[in-house]
Amino acid sequence: QVQLVESGGGLVQPGGSLRLSCAASKSIFGIYAMGWYRHAPGKQRELVATITTGGTTNYADSLKGRFTISRDNAKNTVYLQMNSLKPEDTAVYFCYANQDGYVYWGQGTQVTVSS
Repeated sequence: QVQLVESGGGLVQPGGSLRLSCAASKSIFGIYAMGWYRHAPGKQRELVATITTGGTTNYADSLKGRFTISRDNAKNTVYLQMNSLKPEDTAVYFCYANQDGYVYWGQGTQVTVSS
């Protein structure tokens, strides 16, 4: 099992940036595919980005070019860099780790984009 703790959320103005972090309780190197989902009130949960153990990334089409996922295996941490934020990016962002179909979730971090 692995525990995940997200951080870095908060209130930001439209056009601003945030970097979310997801710290794992154990090594993620070569073991876990990682990613981020988000859930906004009244909307379905949405896959934001994924990164494989080998570092291959994938993004929701609507977020390409603004969001970047990365992983630092030495720090057991995955990041989500979010730029040019829009009010519609407001949501709770959840980190996950996938090991051979077993999925572990963090508790989520709130991102609010508002002026």
